[in-house]
Amino acid sequence: MALAITALQRGHARASIGFQAATIVMGIVFLVNKYFEWSGHIHEGLYPNSPELLSRGHGQILFYGLYYVMTGLHGLHVVAGLVLIGIMLTLTVRKRVTGSDHGRLENVGLYWHLVDLIWIYLFPLFYLIT
Repeated sequence: MALAITALQRGHARASIGFQAATIVMGIVFLVNKYFEWSGHIHEGLYPNSPELLSRGHGQILFYGLYYVMTGLHGLHVVAGLVLIGIMLTLTVRKRVTGSDHGRLENVGLYWHLVDLIWIYLFPLFYLIT
């Protein structure tokens, strides 16, 4: 997203469009990955209030509760970001967002990088710390 903003500021609208499209594709790949991850946990019976999860210790119940809430909320924010980037992509293609009028794209980029920053904290919390 940062590359899309920089490209547009430098007058390279085509490159900006490509970077915005690449961001959308990578966001969708992330969501598909989360879909398969959640599907695997649900298939194992590890979802809120499932008999399998309730038979485990309080630590695992708490972990999976936080896991689903936090990754689910993050996923919703990713979807919102993808919609916003899609709107900006459309406006860039229609030349309604340009190098001299790029404030909206920059604001969407700030939102997207905030969502990115949150993932930097969620990833180690749920995937690296044992």
